[in-house]
Amino acid sequence: MLSESTFTTAQKEYLSGFFAGAQSTGVSFKDLGTAPTSIHDPIAEIPADDDLCREEHIKREMEPLDGAVELFNKARTNSPPEGADVFRFKWNGLFWLSPVKDGYMCRLRIPGGVVKSFQLRELSKIADELTTGYIQITTRNNFQIRLIEPKDCPEVLRRVQSVGLHSKGAGADNIRNITMNPCAGYDPHEIIDVRPLVDELATLIIAGHEFYNLPRKFNIAFDGGGTISSVEDTNDIGASAVEIGENTEGLEPGIYFRFALGGVTGHKTFASDWGVVVKPEQVTEVIVAILRVFIRDGDRTNRKRARLKYLVEKRGLPGFLTDVEELLGYSLVQLPPDSPTQLPRKVSQQGHGHIGVYPQKQDRLNYIGAIVPVGQLTSYQLSCIADIAESYGNGEVRLTVWQNLIIPNVPTAFVESVRQSLRRIGLRTEHSPLRGGFIACTGNRYCKYAAADTKGHAIAMMDYLEARVPLDRPVNVHFTGCPHSCAQHFMGDIGLLSCAVKSSPSGEGYHVTVGGGFGESRAIGRQIFQSIPYESLGTALESTLLAYLDHRISGDESFHAFCVRHSTEELQHLFTSAVPEPAAHA
Repeated sequence: MLSESTFTTAQKEYLSGFFAGAQSTGVSFKDLGTAPTSIHDPIAEIPADDDLCREEHIKREMEPLDGAVELFNKARTNSPPEGADVFRFKWNGLFWLSPVKDGYMCRLRIPGGVVKSFQLRELSKIADELTTGYIQITTRNNFQIRLIEPKDCPEVLRRVQSVGLHSKGAGADNIRNITMNPCAGYDPHEIIDVRPLVDELATLIIAGHEFYNLPRKFNIAFDGGGTISSVEDTNDIGASAVEIGENTEGLEPGIYFRFALGGVTGHKTFASDWGVVVKPEQVTEVIVAILRVFIRDGDRTNRKRARLKYLVEKRGLPGFLTDVEELLGYSLVQLPPDSPTQLPRKVSQQGHGHIGVYPQKQDRLNYIGAIVPVGQLTSYQLSCIADIAESYGNGEVRLTVWQNLIIPNVPTAFVESVRQSLRRIGLRTEHSPLRGGFIACTGNRYCKYAAADTKGHAIAMMDYLEARVPLDRPVNVHFTGCPHSCAQHFMGDIGLLSCAVKSSPSGEGYHVTVGGGFGESRAIGRQIFQSIPYESLGTALESTLLAYLDHRISGDESFHAFCVRHSTEELQHLFTSAVPEPAAHA
């Protein structure tokens, strides 16, 4: 409990004025509910507790955003961060890569993955002049720039901000980049364009300090319907558009958002339906209330149980609803997911449906999706993409959670020109059942947690499998380097978690899971192989996919459905019985 001696003289004067002002309006202590964190000083509102974890003590010692002063001091001498500053500097989106590399990774905030050509050009120059010359698309439709020297951090931050982008709060205990359908506003089948909601929430987060001291990181996704999913059920909050038809329950027909809470696929958990539907104009207010409950009540003693999932499990969905309603001051509308009042979606969502050329809802315009192998681009490619988007579209590019990109607003007459231009810089727009669904985290080239070179291995497996397996249906393959599961291996058709393998010449290998999915096919993958040496991975994946092609019911059966239909033991037998042709190993 805070005592009077806890406050400085300036704080006491501020509080005296505050309470005097409150009393003059007729408000007394009995009128005040349990307050969420203060917008002005979120850290001071959290009770002192000897049981707080190390990271919470660091946040109490100094508001992490104020660590920017020391960041700039380090830049003057080109010195690496020390001690708690390694954690603090993540609040400005800078991650020290030691012991793997001596340098920072800068993660940006690109709400909804919408980026403009002038921003791409500046990022290309930053990557070329101040880093390795590479930039990576993340699994949160975002960008990361790697290997920045301490002396260059201020200049990187300045140049990022000069083109209207941010890195503030891009790491640690903050709300991460907000995701959405990559074709929002263009998809002719969407229920609603979610861009205004994404922009509103992103602006609110950047504008103040209230949401920069969460118990743990927090993911939010919006899904407005249509053919390309935002994979919203893997997030702490997933807001999905639904249509309410004519009914006798007193609900006004129209478009609502349905909430799911507590998704953490790295912890083998999808978000649970909350039973709540709200109108679009209420969405931001409800999300803010959820965040305030989490800030106030989330576990700050155990980092492994600090995600929203565990608070929701502790309170139960009904109990958590009560907490949120108390903050809102009104009751939320509840509707069972199987209620006939909620109309079924008109289209099924597709895993790789963003690769290729597709007509937009806008007459005579198209969006074109290109495969970016494991999300890695050179500065030259990025600059060329900016030119293509500006010359043939409206200068806009969309990033996807599949680590690919989309160029929208291309007139039909220019479609082939765009495809040829992308092909010249190494980006394919032809639909590929394999390449479009390969995802890989950073891997051990730059991440101290990863046990294998996930990006390098993923690219090698793309080439190996595409030449040997005649797939005719999309299969998602997710490479992740550690149990943090940045590449969400549990939700992949095939998920690969790297591990150390003594029998491997490289010392690198993978545990293999199959049958994961999202959305209508949501499922946590089952492990079928353990500690496969990397040198044997190609053969193992080849036999797995060949067994699927040989034993599926029909050409319409997906890999996910095939896995669901068989037990783990049956899958192990089938996948090890399908022996590739000897020529496949030449």
